[in-house]
Amino acid sequence: MNEGMLKELGVVRDQIDSIDAQLLALLNERARCAEHVGQIKARYGEAGHVYRPEREAQVLRRIQGLNQGPLPDESVTFFFREVMSACLSLENPLGIAFLGPLGTFSESAAVKHFGHAARLVPQTTIDDVFREVEAGHAQYGVVPVENSTEGAVGRTLDLLLGSSLKICGEVVLRIHQHLMSRETSLGAITKVYSHAQSLAQCHEWLNRSLPGVPRISVGSNAEAARLASIEPGAAAIAGEAASERYELPRLVESIEDEPNNTTRFFVLGRHDAGPSGADKTSLIMSAANRPGAVHLLLAPLASAGVSMSRLESRPARAALWEYVFYVDIEGHRDDPAVKTALEALAADAAYLKILGSYPQAVY
Repeated sequence: MNEGMLKELGVVRDQIDSIDAQLLALLNERARCAEHVGQIKARYGEAGHVYRPEREAQVLRRIQGLNQGPLPDESVTFFFREVMSACLSLENPLGIAFLGPLGTFSESAAVKHFGHAARLVPQTTIDDVFREVEAGHAQYGVVPVENSTEGAVGRTLDLLLGSSLKICGEVVLRIHQHLMSRETSLGAITKVYSHAQSLAQCHEWLNRSLPGVPRISVGSNAEAARLASIEPGAAAIAGEAASERYELPRLVESIEDEPNNTTRFFVLGRHDAGPSGADKTSLIMSAANRPGAVHLLLAPLASAGVSMSRLESRPARAALWEYVFYVDIEGHRDDPAVKTALEALAADAAYLKILGSYPQAVY
């Protein structure tokens, strides 16, 4: 190696070592501040409320606003989420229930939102995630609610109708589906395992690339990867986390039919969130069975100038051919315009349930 280059590299590496030492000192100073916050909360009887979704969202948005590169916002956001996760764990590691097993997209969503210091509690079904949080065995739950390709996750919506849990956050996860196998060529694949939604998200690719190969639906992508890891000729469609967990090579990457394939998850807890400055409110409502009833439900939102970002109908289950509407609106339930609209809805709707106000997802 050139002596001049070695000298220049030495100078820069010394700078990096010095910066690393400063970073370490600052990270520990931040951790001490987090511990101090916990002590103050304990003194005022708020020791159980260590996680504040609105505060976390505000911190991340502020950091993104300060970021001048070269690191992209996504990388900076990931780093600060992990810092906050580690600091929170000094008070009490949060237990997070999610649709398991380990290696699923739900695990990736839980880690994206709560960081690696959280205590992950995988569950067999979405119902179990709700029960785990309702029983207090986990502080929060992460459940899928809709996919940009396949639409709403009906079971999550149905459970929200009867649950006392509140939505306190949302996670938006970009979904990359990979074909993985111990085989080294497509010609050696004799079966493909995956969750039904993932098979649907890769339907056209499978028709083109593996025509006639049986597609077998299983309970999760992680289970698909496990099966493919032990069966000759088998492949799985799953995400990166499953590939890493089962040490299963990715034969073809990003085979999803829609390039912007995205899944949205709700974070559930026994409380919702305070105003963060950029929020959503989710609610369920039903209309009386008469002409123009749905229009009457939506009119208060328009009159108050509140924007609706989602409207989904589901069978009410209480009576044949009756429906409830799942609605997302922009703003927090304590915002004056939203508060006015909700008061008018409460007077006009046959049924109204506010599922929670929460910060919009920070990417």
